[in-house]
Amino acid sequence: MKHLIPFLNRHPTVAVIRLQGVIGAGGRAQLNDEALGPVIEKAFSRGKPKAVALVINSPGGSPVQSSLIAARIRRLAAEKEIPVHAFVEDVAASGGYWLAVAADDIWVDDSSILGSIGVISAGFGAQVFLSRQGIERRVYTAGKSKSTLDPFLPEKPEDVKRLKGLLDQIHEAFIAHVKARRGTKLADDPDIFTGEFWLGQRSVELGLADGVGHLMPKMKEIYGDKVRFAKYGRKRGLLSRFGATIAQDALSAVEERASYARFGL
Repeated sequence: MKHLIPFLNRHPTVAVIRLQGVIGAGGRAQLNDEALGPVIEKAFSRGKPKAVALVINSPGGSPVQSSLIAARIRRLAAEKEIPVHAFVEDVAASGGYWLAVAADDIWVDDSSILGSIGVISAGFGAQVFLSRQGIERRVYTAGKSKSTLDPFLPEKPEDVKRLKGLLDQIHEAFIAHVKARRGTKLADDPDIFTGEFWLGQRSVELGLADGVGHLMPKMKEIYGDKVRFAKYGRKRGLLSRFGATIAQDALSAVEERASYARFGL
C-alpha cells in the first residue's frame, strides 16, 4: 500500500539550522533574532521535520539576542513537539553556549570549545589622549547619571560599581538559563560559571555537553540510515553579494576575528 501512496513512504527529515558568527542586534552581526526568526520558523514548519539540528559556531555576543533566539527555538520545539539537537563546531562560548543549551542535547568534537558562562563589558578611556592634544571635553546633562561611563571623561568609581551590578544581573540570568536547561547533568564544579571554557571531552565530563558526536552519523544513529537533511540559514542580500557593503563587511570581519581570537581560534 505504501508504494502506491508516496507521502506514506517518506524518510524522516532533520532540519539543520546553521548558527555561525557573532551574536548582536547591529546590521554587521551575523546572528540576531530579527534576521534568524523567519529561518527558524521555516525550519520547524516546512515538511514536518522529525527533528531540528542546530550547527553552532559562535563566540557569543549580545545576551539579549542570545536569549531571544533561544526562546524562539524553545517555543517552537514545544508547540510542534519536535526534539532539538545541537552540534558544536569550533566554538559555542558565552552567547554561543546560550544558544546550544536551547537544544535537548549537545554534541561536540574533541577539539570544540564550550563554556565562557560569564558577562563582559569592555571599552577605552581617551581622556588622557584628549588632554595631551589640548582638547577639552564639555558635557552638560539633565540627570546626574546621564554621562555614566563617558569614555572621554575620567572613570568614576560609582559608575564602575553600577556597571558591575548590571553585569552581575545578566550573569545570574545566564546561569539560571543553563541550570534550567542542563539540570542534573551539570557537574558540581565551582568553575563552571566563572567564565572559564573547556575542550570537547572535558565539557562532557562537566555536563556542559552530552557526548562527542557529529551531525550526520549521530542523526543517522538516532533516526536511521534513511534520514534526510534540509538545510536552513541566513541569505545575504543581493547588494551585499555584489560588494555594495565592502567597508561594512570589512569592519564586521575584524570584529568577528577579535571575538574568535579570545578562544585561540
